[in-house]
Amino acid sequence: MARFFVLSLLLLPLIEIAIFIKVGQSIGLLPTLALIIGAALAGGLLLRAQGMQVIGQLRSNMGSGRLPGRTIADAMMIGLAALLLLLPGFLSDVVALALLLPPVRGWIYARLASRVTVVSATTGYRAPHQPDDPRVGGPGTIDLDEDDYRPH
Repeated sequence: MARFFVLSLLLLPLIEIAIFIKVGQSIGLLPTLALIIGAALAGGLLLRAQGMQVIGQLRSNMGSGRLPGRTIADAMMIGLAALLLLLPGFLSDVVALALLLPPVRGWIYARLASRVTVVSATTGYRAPHQPDDPRVGGPGTIDLDEDDYRPH
């Protein structure tokens, strides 16, 4: 896996340069630069709209007490899209714009969710002496009275 990552880091700039050259030969230098700048501006506008929508969903999920797993995944994919939009190049812009589309994010989330088991952990106060708690009354339980315990 590490070899694939290193190889992709080496190949990505070469692929981007090759695409720049081919597009530049086909349409010229100024239209090529205009496409790069236009893609970055359009992506930035789309990024802002999608980002605000995800923040709203995150707030509503947290307010209703639901786990925001999908919303957090959307936020991470939008963040990755923002990073890819900062990189100059056509390939990274195409991948970033694809990540900004909700159906693409939904497909990626579904593929990842089928391989991941989510375990929810809650924190909070647990009332003492609950009869259904298997830890209470067992051989490793030490029962203290108020007089036996003194805070530091």
